[in-house]
Amino acid sequence: MSATREVLAVVPPHVGGRGVGAGLAALLPGDAHVTVVEAAGEDPAALRRAQVVITALAPVTAEHFAAAPDLELVQCASHGFDYVDVAAARERGIPVCTIGSSGAEAQNVAEQTFALMLALAKQLVPGHLALVEAEWALPRLQGSLTELSGKTLGIVGLGQIGRQVARRAAAFDMVVVYAGRRRAAPEAEAGGARHVPLDELCRISDYVSLHAPLTEETRHLLDARRLALLKQSAFVINTARGGLIDQDALAEALERGTLAGAGIDVFDPEPPTPALRLLRAPNVVLSPHVGGVTRETMVRIALAAVRNVTDFLAGATPRDAVERP
Repeated sequence: MSATREVLAVVPPHVGGRGVGAGLAALLPGDAHVTVVEAAGEDPAALRRAQVVITALAPVTAEHFAAAPDLELVQCASHGFDYVDVAAARERGIPVCTIGSSGAEAQNVAEQTFALMLALAKQLVPGHLALVEAEWALPRLQGSLTELSGKTLGIVGLGQIGRQVARRAAAFDMVVVYAGRRRAAPEAEAGGARHVPLDELCRISDYVSLHAPLTEETRHLLDARRLALLKQSAFVINTARGGLIDQDALAEALERGTLAGAGIDVFDPEPPTPALRLLRAPNVVLSPHVGGVTRETMVRIALAAVRNVTDFLAGATPRDAVERP
């Protein structure tokens, strides 16, 4: 009989808490003893015993690494890993893995991206609110209604999710440009996506959609300077990580009318505080980080994370180990 392996599943309340954690635990093999918590430090004894930590958007800090002497793997139940102190993990030689190669979130994040783009182009939220207040808002909104067809979509990060967005953009007859640290493989450009520097992407795009990981290098990738490069008629879409945008600078641009609108699914921090200026900025469509949490997506995420942990416990090299930010 194989020895019991200690697994700590960390699922904070804002992504489902103990209920989701229990479902995740039920998928792990029988030789895994799983403790479900809502914060990594909630159960110090379980953290001290843990050989594997599975985290669903819950912080795993240097202090948590120091308190877990037997830790061998941190598995993120997401494409992102910004909530884990990767530098602390590297110092201990502990791999931090995502579910990136599974593409588990790609379908729904791409759909959410277009939901936000279409809501802005067709002024769905102002139109709905006006009708609820018995206003026929067509004369007021008509001048700001636009089409996606023929517009230039700038994708920042042509990875798994960015490529799914590019595919859908082709169906809408959009022109696609992209920026990233390196040029994508030829098959990723097969639909006509063209690689350009980020500043040029900002200048020429009608829609800028962010699909990059959050690292020290990408934090506030869209800052006040780059936001000032955008057309006055342009829209910003963020379904990746809130920290990719300087949120105050974005609110300022919207308030001053130097940017047409924004569709935001992610915030920094999450949940956002009531003081966040974007909550009151004009022509924004906001959603509570729903881009990766449909019923179908949650199943794929859980299965991908559990598969990686199960294979690791069986002696395999873990997939999707991240590099130090």
